[in-house]
Amino acid sequence: MSTVSIPNWGAQGVIPPIDTIDPTSANRSPYRVSLTDFILRFAETSERCGILDGLLKYRKALHGVGLISGFQWVNGSFLEHVEVTELRAPNDIDVVTFYRLSEGATQATVFAQNATLFDHNQTKATYHVDGYPVDLGAKPEMLVKYSAYWYSVWSHRRNQAWKGYVEIDLCPADDESAARLLASSQMTGGKNGP
Repeated sequence: MSTVSIPNWGAQGVIPPIDTIDPTSANRSPYRVSLTDFILRFAETSERCGILDGLLKYRKALHGVGLISGFQWVNGSFLEHVEVTELRAPNDIDVVTFYRLSEGATQATVFAQNATLFDHNQTKATYHVDGYPVDLGAKPEMLVKYSAYWYSVWSHRRNQAWKGYVEIDLCPADDESAARLLASSQMTGGKNGP
C-alpha cells in the first residue's frame, strides 16, 4: 500500500484538503497513511494517546469479528489542532470503516458477534471512537451515497473552512507495531507535535 505524509496543520488549525503547491494533484484528502505514521503524528499528548488507544482497541474488536479488509476514514476534532484553536483536547476520534465481509460471513453473523461495533453511541462510550461502519458489499448506489455524504461532511468545518482527513488500511498488519509506538508515547505522556 502506497502512503503519503500527513500534511502539517495550516493556519486555521486543520489539515489542508489539497496540496497547496499543486492543487490539482492526486495528493489530496483523504490522505492515505499507514497506521504507524498516524500514531507517530498524533500521539502528542496524554489525552490524544488515550483516544488512540481506544482506536486501536476498536480496530482489534473489528478484526475480532472478521472485519480485516477495507479502510477507515479518520477525522473529527482529533485531526484538528484544537489544543491551540479551541484551547481544549479532542474528546474522541471520528471513524468511518468501509469494510468487506469475510468469506461466508453475513451482516447478521457479524452483528451477532458484537452489536456494539454498529452503534456509534456505544463505540464512542467504549472506545472514544465515533464509529460508523459501511459495508463495501452494499449496492453501488449506496456506496456512492455514503462516500458523497462523508466527504461533504468531513471536507469542511462547521464554519465552512475547508479541511482534510486521512485514510488508514483496515488490515491488522500494522496494529501491533502501532500499539508498541503508542505504548512508548504513553510512557512519556505524548510528544511535542508539529
